Amino acid sequence: MSVSARPIEGRTTAASEGEVVVFLIGMRINSFAAVRSWWPVARAMGPMLKELAQDPDSGLLGYRALLAGPREVQLVQYWESAEKLLAYAAAPDRKHHPAWSAFNRRLREGRGRVGFWHETYVVPAGAYESIYMNMPKSGLGKAKGVTPVTPRGNRAATRLRIS
Repeated sequence: MSVSARPIEGRTTAASEGEVVVFLIGMRINSFAAVRSWWPVARAMGPMLKELAQDPDSGLLGYRALLAGPREVQLVQYWESAEKLLAYAAAPDRKHHPAWSAFNRRLREGRGRVGFWHETYVVPAGAYESIYMNMPKSGLGKAKGVTPVTPRGNRAATRLRIS
């Protein structure tokens, strides 16, 4: 998100109705002195995100980077489907595959100096909600666009289709 993005007044929700895949990925620096262990890992994500952003058929809808303290960086990604996420991860001609191979080599050699994690959530239609109040487009709303929250959808229980 651009720092200069203007807030949208009022309450909005993501203009997303179908299934969404949320992919969380993070890196933790366990030893700041071991720059050769963690710096290449940190640098690898940018080219992958650029590659995905330039390919509208990749399935990546959007992402946001987060700092989780002085040692950890996290990335939240929104995908069209688990199939597209997994296809990108396994494609030998895309940037992820060689970066993953190099990372695994470094991980074995690094003796715990850098940590890595990821989680994938396939969220069915109707099983998620989003509310943004006086915010620029953010998160899933930035990935899929936003729409005003109408009185009919004013309650979280209504938006989540639960009683």
